[in-house]
Amino acid sequence: MNKVVCDGYTLCYTDQGEGEPVVLLHGFCGSSGYWEQLVPLLSGSYRCIVPDLRGHGSSDAPLGKYSIEQMADDVLKLLDELNLPKATMLGHSMGGYVTLSFAQRYAARLNGFGLIHSTGYADDEASKEKRLKAVSTIQSEGVTAFIDGLIPGLFAPDTAKSQPELIEKAKEIGYLTPPQGAAGAALAMRERPDRRDVISASALPVLLVAGENDRVAPPEKVFSADRPNITKATIQGAGHMSMMEAPEKLARVILRFLEQTASNRDL
Repeated sequence: MNKVVCDGYTLCYTDQGEGEPVVLLHGFCGSSGYWEQLVPLLSGSYRCIVPDLRGHGSSDAPLGKYSIEQMADDVLKLLDELNLPKATMLGHSMGGYVTLSFAQRYAARLNGFGLIHSTGYADDEASKEKRLKAVSTIQSEGVTAFIDGLIPGLFAPDTAKSQPELIEKAKEIGYLTPPQGAAGAALAMRERPDRRDVISASALPVLLVAGENDRVAPPEKVFSADRPNITKATIQGAGHMSMMEAPEKLARVILRFLEQTASNRDL
């Protein structure tokens, strides 16, 4: 993997393909490995830049509380290091929260952005309590036990039955998350603000992708706004992990969005 230093911490990333840059941001306790099946479907036409976010994968995991804003700033520094004035940013789950923070503060650096199984809503009180329980489990039982409890619920029930190897792959990725990284990111998500207004007010092209059987971010939470610049898509049969469950379907949605975005800029 490639490396760049952000605020004294190392951020690792992959960089594949040529053309307009597309940044793919993974979810909680994931890594760039989440996009492994999708990148080959996009990189024939686009340059795919896929970081391991702060506290995840091969990137550094500093001690202490994280913020979604810090993670977004890390991605900004990565774009600066790569001399990329603009990119399209697509974030899965937690990566979507990072994408919204970036779009709110650095819209001029984006050609468009999208949420993949993510939402502009803040955590409600029940969700905030779950974040604290997650941190407690990570600290008392370790990352492996936490991941074993987390990952199966991210996939559609049918996927769990027909492709159990995908669950094992996601678990293997999750096991590599440093405990302080998992805990720091959980607290960052707990404290994030409601950013539905970023979606509804943006003049940029926006892509919202939901999984038909997503129990984490159901379609009604993903589709929080409806405007001409917003493209909505539901991946049939998928849960929270369409980049692994249905990479070809997700790739078709993303490629259509990227082509439309480029065409509109050319008008």
